[in-house]
Amino acid sequence: MSTRALPEASPTEATPVSLCAREPHVPADRLVAEMVPPPRFDSVRFDTYIPDPNQASQSEAVDVLSAFADGLGGAHASGSGRRRWFSRAPKKTAPAGPRGVYLDGGYGVGKTHLLASLWHATPAEPALKAFGTFVELTNLVGALGFQQTVQTLGGHRLLCIDEFELDDPGDTVLVSSLLSRLVEQGVALAATSNTLPGKLGEGRFAAVDFLREIQGLSAHFRPLRIDGEDYRHRGLPQAPAPYSEEAVTKAAYATPGASLDDFPHLLDHLARVHPSRYGALTDDLTAVCLTDVQPIPDQSTALRLVVLADRLYDREIPVLASGLPFDRLFSEEMLKGGYRKKYFRAISRLTALARDAKGLVDQ
Repeated sequence: MSTRALPEASPTEATPVSLCAREPHVPADRLVAEMVPPPRFDSVRFDTYIPDPNQASQSEAVDVLSAFADGLGGAHASGSGRRRWFSRAPKKTAPAGPRGVYLDGGYGVGKTHLLASLWHATPAEPALKAFGTFVELTNLVGALGFQQTVQTLGGHRLLCIDEFELDDPGDTVLVSSLLSRLVEQGVALAATSNTLPGKLGEGRFAAVDFLREIQGLSAHFRPLRIDGEDYRHRGLPQAPAPYSEEAVTKAAYATPGASLDDFPHLLDHLARVHPSRYGALTDDLTAVCLTDVQPIPDQSTALRLVVLADRLYDREIPVLASGLPFDRLFSEEMLKGGYRKKYFRAISRLTALARDAKGLVDQ
């Protein structure tokens, strides 16, 4: 493990912060308020989605989702315009017919773009709409508790869940129970999903699997098939070669708002911070600089790193590193196991952020 001495900052340099020194205590209302499309999907709309002219289902999906958003205009009308966090929502009767859509399609067909566009198009103030990944939703339940999450989201018009994950049976049952309670209160649902383990030959997660796993909710979802080219054949992009420890350290001191941490120490620190707070861990950062990147020692640590990688990617924060390249983070056993989809996603996202960081060493 590195024992380097940090250089003294010159008058023109800013001392980088350390993620390991941060222990954010995030108010519960912030956790919910941050359930919006990530920055890279701030500006997407249905009219910015360019359907493949050879795939009629893509144009049909835009039409169906646009009509679905329009139909949510009268749900949960609020006379106050402002609602209190954690106030108990009045008991409501769910409207007849499907109150949810499941976007069923392969990689690279724009499911997240469409899901975020649905959130933007739904005629309700942001406080009455929620958008998050499956992991963020389970983290919210972990931070607030089940009943408090039901009370908090129960007054929403729409809940969008990106990357609904079925590789953890316990979490699947938890979220299924949560969604059942929200549907009872009239909340509309929309979801995309990842690929089931063992389904790699199909290249997509089939609607029948999704509806079977979300027990008791099938009648509330309308599967919406989105055909398109399967981009799996492209494989993972090659990770950029790591920089020297000296180059990473120099870049950290030359970049205002950058963080600088020893990678093994950061992994230890993540175990002491609830994953729901990883977003706050990166507040106000312009770059993340890591030294001594090493293979991930165990699966629990690996899953925590996946969450951090997602939050960094959502916020488009470049990552500069020394040590091993990011495509060697996870063992062969991990990449062949039940969580492989998450690990491949983390590698892909960290690789993209590493490429974004190239300019930091050229300044």
